[in-house]
Amino acid sequence: MARLDQRFFNRKTEAVARELLGKVLVRKIGKDKISGKIVETEAYIGSHDLACHASRGKTERTSAMFKKAGIWYVYMIYGFYHCLNIVTEEKDHPSAVLIRALEPLEGIGKMKKNRKTDEILNLASGPGKLCQALEIDRGMNCTSAISKGAKLYIEDRKIEIPKSKIKKTKRIGVDYAGKWKDRHLRFYIKNNPFVSKI
Repeated sequence: MARLDQRFFNRKTEAVARELLGKVLVRKIGKDKISGKIVETEAYIGSHDLACHASRGKTERTSAMFKKAGIWYVYMIYGFYHCLNIVTEEKDHPSAVLIRALEPLEGIGKMKKNRKTDEILNLASGPGKLCQALEIDRGMNCTSAISKGAKLYIEDRKIEIPKSKIKKTKRIGVDYAGKWKDRHLRFYIKNNPFVSKI
């Protein structure tokens, strides 16, 4: 179970987004471990991508995207839900992958408590849900996924996803982004029940 390192993330964002499918997101909280298989991602590929937060320039909110690959970018939507992204490519080339959905693996009881539901399909089937399930908030923003003491990181557990099982579609909720709203930069595992429904 090798942790993904900077070399994995310091590549074209679209490739990282696709290859993150089947990798395992791990959250350590004290002695507890919560984890899930990544089943859905979206790529945001730089300041020229009008769906990317960095298209508005470097701000306090987006500063994490301008850091080196392997840094977490966590932001809040609707004043309540958090979204988890991993920074990709070279420093100052602001790009990241949004982790949209997980298939729960470890710590499912803890996930149910955090999400206040016993419905396993509803634990992490969306970006806000998975952040609630894994206790991810803005406190994780700008932290490293690749440092030795990381409390949030991604492992390669050699789960193979056949190319025929990987679907590529338009991203969700980016109708404001002009021609970029139609770019096929969302990736998910076909027929996986944990993929988000919206």
